[in-house]
Parts: sequence; C-alpha cells; structure tokens
Amino acid sequence: MKLLTYKEQLNSEQIFGFKMDDSIINIYKSSKFINEKFKDEKFLSIPQSLKSALHEWDKNFLLLKELEAKVKHLDHTQFSIKESDAIILPPVPDPPAFRDFYAFEQHVRAARKLRGLEMNPDWYKLAIFYFSNPNCCFGHNQDIPYPLATTELDYELEFAIVIGNGGTNIKSENAKSVIAGYTILNDWSSRNLQREEMPMSLGPAKGKDFASSFGPYMVTPDEIENDWDEKGKLHLRMTCHVNGKLISDGNTNDLYHSFGDMIERASMNTKVIPGEYIGSGTVGTGCILELRPENTGGWIKKGDTVTMEIEKLGILENKII
Repeated sequence: MKLLTYKEQLNSEQIFGFKMDDSIINIYKSSKFINEKFKDEKFLSIPQSLKSALHEWDKNFLLLKELEAKVKHLDHTQFSIKESDAIILPPVPDPPAFRDFYAFEQHVRAARKLRGLEMNPDWYKLAIFYFSNPNCCFGHNQDIPYPLATTELDYELEFAIVIGNGGTNIKSENAKSVIAGYTILNDWSSRNLQREEMPMSLGPAKGKDFASSFGPYMVTPDEIENDWDEKGKLHLRMTCHVNGKLISDGNTNDLYHSFGDMIERASMNTKVIPGEYIGSGTVGTGCILELRPENTGGWIKKGDTVTMEIEKLGILENKII
C-alpha cells in the first residue's frame, strides 16, 4: 500500500489515506461508508492517523489491506479526492524522533576526502547516525524557506523507513518486524553552517536543523518484495533533478549498512517508537557537496525546484522560496 497524510484544499484537518490509481481514499470516510452500507463496522477501529495506526501496526495493516480490497469494488467518489487536488504532508508529519544514518560508502568516502580525511576503518563496523530535528518536516510540493545565514544550500538524496510497533534491543535479523514502510527523504543541508560546526566534533546540528522533506507516501514492504536480490540488497534507482536537470543518479543497492543493522544500533539500550523515521544517509552522487558546485551549476538558490524520485516510492518535489 501507499499510505499518506494529506489535507484538502481550504481545510486544515490532517487526513489519513491511501493511494488508489490517481485518487486518494479517505480511510475514515470509506470505513464509515462500508459500515453504513454493509453493516460492517470493523474498519472503524482503524486509527484516524498513520502515526496512531503504527502503534499496533500488525493488526492495523491487515485491516488496511482488507479495506483496500473492499474499496476496489466500490464507487469511491463519495470518500476520495484526486491526488492532484490534495495537499500532501509527510507520511508522519510529527514524528517522535528522526535518526539519520551515514550508510552509503561512496558518499562517506567523498565527504571525508573533501575534509582531507581517509576512511575510518571503524565506519565499516558501526552503523552511525545523528539525531535530526523532528519538528521541521515538509511534504511533497511544500515550499522550503531558504535558511538564514546560508550561502551554500544543498540537498541530500536519501530514503528512509518508518517504524511500526516499536521495540528495544531489536536484532538485525528481526528488524522486519518494525519496518512499516519506506519513503523518500531529502535531508536539506546548509553547508557553510555545517562547516562551522564539524571541527567542534558535534555537528552537523544547525547545518541540518531547518528542514527535512519526506514522502509522498509510506510504501509498505509488500510493494517492493520483488526488488530484493538473493544477497538481501534492494534494487531501486534513485535520482535527483534540479530545475529539470539530472544531477544525482544512484541506487539503493549501494547501501553498505542494512536497515536491519541501523535498527539494531538505534534500538540498543533504548526504544524505537512507532512513527519514527530512520534515514539511510546520502546515496553516492546524491548531493552537490559530493559532486562539487562548479560541476552542477552551483548551490541551490531561491526559486529552484528539487525533484527526487525513487522507483516504487514515488516523486518528492520541493521549491525553495
């Protein structure tokens, strides 16, 4: 399923829905319709937000799949809108936490080289992350305000998982039990602010503090189950265009540390909570810093449109204002 959080035009209410063809189904309204028409009230127990549904994800996902199958045979005009008419928010607009890892070797190697550093051999042993700001999440087609005191604005092409069920001290081999779905992530970066912080050994902090884009959907694992190889690698092309020009082109299969390893690290001695995002880190070629501004047309400017696409996960686009 492709699940999402959205708003209707001229309405501030956040709505939990799923994509069906070129429409978005309102989960609550469709559940109410089925109850009234068929006297079947079980779908009314589905929580009215994705964040809430993730708390008992195994049960709720089965209900959502059953609801989807039911809706396919109904005239859904009474409880759906065209996707093009929706204001799409991040799948979880207010996550309890957002950890971003550093798991693509090509990007790590290139970023360290720019700072005059060799690869640290411990990087291959540890899946490492930083905590980013969960209070500045943007969705597809939402405008991103250009951050203050920034002269070198960059994007970072990533993908992320959304935690369902939650847990503590989860082993890598059991990580599937808490991966509710996948989404595209743009980890916006102020490189000049980041450069000020990193020598203090506490960055990136303010360099990443102003915006992260997620979406447009949370795509459940069954949607991509045929895109894994026998070695456990996921094969999805990842691209980023700036103002229509292809800048970044990578693939999820270059991920060195698996999401299982990331979850094991993240949950060690603590809880991972339903609704959290865990980011992959930047794919190789996935930012201007790595490719260099002189080769890409410069840093991101006001008025630029950044369009990320990952096979099966959709398109995430934002304009800088």
